[in-house]
Amino acid sequence: MTQIRETPRRGTRLPRSARRAQLLDAALEVFVTNGYHSAAMDEIAERAGVSKPVLYQHFPSKLELYIALLDTSCDDLLQGVREALDSVPANKERVTATMAAFYDYVAGAKAAFRLVFESDLTNDPHVRERVDRVTNESAALVAEVIAEDTALPAEAAKLLAVSLVGMAQVSARYWVAHEDSSLDQETAVALVSGLAWRGIRGYPLGGEQAHGVREHGRRAPS
Repeated sequence: MTQIRETPRRGTRLPRSARRAQLLDAALEVFVTNGYHSAAMDEIAERAGVSKPVLYQHFPSKLELYIALLDTSCDDLLQGVREALDSVPANKERVTATMAAFYDYVAGAKAAFRLVFESDLTNDPHVRERVDRVTNESAALVAEVIAEDTALPAEAAKLLAVSLVGMAQVSARYWVAHEDSSLDQETAVALVSGLAWRGIRGYPLGGEQAHGVREHGRRAPS
């Protein structure tokens, strides 16, 4: 059953943090639906059930409001990647968990990923910086694991990590854009993570893992 959102009545007093969260929630809907350039502060204030002066007390400009949303969205994705990498010890499962983190993020009900990956304001340096941050920091997290577990130098590990992150976000966006696809999310994640793992597993083990392989005369089974 469809739920009807209740717009807060004007004049309702909220703690500053709660009001800020309410404004961000309303702004997210407007920016995702209309894009930055077509979004209007009037509409955001109306959606939140506040006056424009109240909105401007919290966010002096539309750009500042957009960047606040972008920061929150980027943080959410990066936290998901961190948790995915920490959630399981085996690298095969880490690949699957990381792919799932991107698919979960892109499939989110509020479509916040559009602010990061499909922004119509990427020419603004403040926005570009944050969009690049998602790729760079996600790749850095993945690269640490690759560098620890292989004999590859840091630059090579980073390049592979950027490739894996690109595969995750592009395939997830493609999947969510094709709602008529017969592939459910779990199947899509399994397909793409399987492709990624079959590629990354071919690189030589390094460090303690390589020592263990030499000790036992074979590579641990995947």
